[in-house]
Amino acid sequence: MTGRLAGRAAIITGAARGIGLATARLFAREGADLGMIDQDAALLEESFAALLEEFPERKIVRGAADIADATAIARAIDGLAGGLGRLDILVNNAAARAYGAIADASPESWERMLAVNVAGLAFCSRAALPWLRRSQAGAIVIVSSIFAVAGRENMGQYDATKAAGLAMMRVLAAEEAKHGIRVNAVCPSSTLTPWTLGRAAARGMSEAELRTRGAVPCLLGRWAEADEVAFPILFLASNEASFITGVALPVDGGLTAL
Repeated sequence: MTGRLAGRAAIITGAARGIGLATARLFAREGADLGMIDQDAALLEESFAALLEEFPERKIVRGAADIADATAIARAIDGLAGGLGRLDILVNNAAARAYGAIADASPESWERMLAVNVAGLAFCSRAALPWLRRSQAGAIVIVSSIFAVAGRENMGQYDATKAAGLAMMRVLAAEEAKHGIRVNAVCPSSTLTPWTLGRAAARGMSEAELRTRGAVPCLLGRWAEADEVAFPILFLASNEASFITGVALPVDGGLTAL
């Protein structure tokens, strides 16, 4: 541990698994107190207990909420920030996914994707801003996707909403700079998480098969591990990035260099 986040408090959405949990663990290792949010209450309890056991010296609190529910997420963020006594960092990681061609996407699917990935992102940010403004050195990091800026088939709803998240990131960076808040995004490509492994298993694909042929092609020729996305999030959240705002950082193994 180098203490890069010593004395700081962070709230992470979608913190029960994957990139969110990897980020929570890394932040705790670097000295941060944590607020964990996830809509899966049972899994959140499990991940929360594991982090408490691993980092007994940290203040760690949790709250189950759907980020698309404006009232519930405002209550959760305000409660967690109050429990921590401050808020310096918000990691907007929670997201919904949908598959299929845009030509086949239903209105109901669009409504859910927009409610979570666009409105939910705004609701989380709005609830956190009063606390972040008090920090005088606040940071928001949005987990977007490299496919917000690069095309592919069959995930148009997800990619379109992730592109909207990048637009919101730039607007928030412009609006909140006067309050000392930096706003940036990371844009991962194919990342191995329990969710991607579960989706592969449902298609009859083993982890070994997924690792060898499941990732979108990139220069490094492999999947990212969740920790490899968490470290760039840590950088953007830390004072090491104190002169960086309004930036979308590719974490894509060189996909966009092809």
